[in-house]
Amino acid sequence: MRRSGLRGMKTAVAAAVAVAMTIPLTACGGQEQATVDENGKPIVRIMVRRNVTDNPIEDMGYDAELEAACDCTIEWSEVDDNSWGQQKAPRMAAGEFPDIGLTLYDYTDISRFYSEFLDLAPYLDQMPNVKKFFEDRPVALKMAQDGDKIYNIPSDRGKGYRVSATHMFINKTWLDNLGLEVPTTWDELEDVLEAFKTEDPNGNGEADEVPMNIRSLGFGLWSALVLLNSTGIATSFMGASASGQGFYVEDGKVKSYYTSENLKDVMTFLHELVEKGLIPKDSLTRDASQYDAQTIGDGETATTGVSIGWSTNSEYGQLADQYITLPPLKQDASMPDSEVKWDYSADATEFAYSVTVSPDAPNLDAVLKVIDAMYGERLSVEGYFGSIPAVVSDDGDHQYTINPDVAYAEYTDTRAVALQDRFGGYIPDDVTMINDTNAEYVTASDEACREALANVDPTGDVIPIYVRPDSSDMETLQNNNTSIGNYANNMIAQWFQNGGIDEQWDEYVAKLNTPSLGLQDNIDIWQKYYDEAVK
Repeated sequence: MRRSGLRGMKTAVAAAVAVAMTIPLTACGGQEQATVDENGKPIVRIMVRRNVTDNPIEDMGYDAELEAACDCTIEWSEVDDNSWGQQKAPRMAAGEFPDIGLTLYDYTDISRFYSEFLDLAPYLDQMPNVKKFFEDRPVALKMAQDGDKIYNIPSDRGKGYRVSATHMFINKTWLDNLGLEVPTTWDELEDVLEAFKTEDPNGNGEADEVPMNIRSLGFGLWSALVLLNSTGIATSFMGASASGQGFYVEDGKVKSYYTSENLKDVMTFLHELVEKGLIPKDSLTRDASQYDAQTIGDGETATTGVSIGWSTNSEYGQLADQYITLPPLKQDASMPDSEVKWDYSADATEFAYSVTVSPDAPNLDAVLKVIDAMYGERLSVEGYFGSIPAVVSDDGDHQYTINPDVAYAEYTDTRAVALQDRFGGYIPDDVTMINDTNAEYVTASDEACREALANVDPTGDVIPIYVRPDSSDMETLQNNNTSIGNYANNMIAQWFQNGGIDEQWDEYVAKLNTPSLGLQDNIDIWQKYYDEAVK
């Protein structure tokens, strides 16, 4: 762990006081850790998962301001995503939990180790910023609550991220070059893709165009199965959602995408595009670098016509200006506009499980002060975007301006100079962020989907993000999902590449409905928790 915040001279008197006041705390490997520093200030240990860890938090002004707010010393421990993926299970099994964890644990972890997480509900009055956050954001409160307990406080990165996580893009420059209109149905999209393949829309005289690029066919981010929304049922492909496990709601009943006629229609359409060479047949086996080579490319000549992602900027880089968001398509022209939907993932995009506290934290008052400070406006902005004034200026009246030369010197977002989406905090709607290019691009990308998103009932078409089964039922879901996915996902991949869905569909559905795979058990579990939360 790194040490930070040891301010001032280390005098003999202060050292003596510290020795007298220190209460040993057993840490990893049986070593004892001090609970106060040389100056007698309480020590708070925070572990945070980060995108990149080459710019230590202790070097940021954010750290110093947090320490001032709690009148304590903060010891930071930073871990990158890959390392945490390897460390989390053994650390939890060994009982190694930091005083404060930032974006380390989700409710699956908590359900397995309840005794290692402090119930924060009794302490809300000591954290007025957190209390106000919950008053302002009832969805976040529902996410946090486990009955009358709160083990994990979500973060809120603000209105700029109240968007769908998934968008479908089309090269508008190519459409204009070929004199084509933006497609509105599956048939029109197919016609456009055929023109993209045969009519040299990028004008370089080479047959190098990829009419449509896809990343995956799972129930997750940026999947081509987002086309389920064209058929009138909604997805919510973000985070650990029920939708991500393959479940949706129709007329108050939980159902599975896997056995829906809607999935059959989507797979029939996608295979037709593969068969005509409009989607690469090897789409499901390529790695990310091969995909990026066709979307971002050399930054000069576009080779992708249509793809699915977060924003035009993240998807196409320097070629972003050629692309627009494709408004959600109808399955066919006869479909009423009111039936077209889109991926409802705004709650999971805006909020994320963030702050946990160990019940063994020795300096609880200081811990609570740290957390409350994190959820104040200024430190929330600093936590997500960068320190004030080094990276962000405070313009007054709830407006802040990001210095792009500093904030985006290494990346197109603030991962290097701040905690970014791994922060704990709350950015209210009255905050205006200038030069938040990530939010600007994704908000612009989202606008074409807003009409279809308005057709989604957030509690009637999808299982809300705050609906969580208990640990026993979660284990049943996970075990069954493994069996279901091993069979169903293999069949979906086969149909995508080779077809045959009409001949094999009935047998496929019958097998999924056999008790041994547990699909109906999973539906019943989600129905129980959905009814408790929504009805």
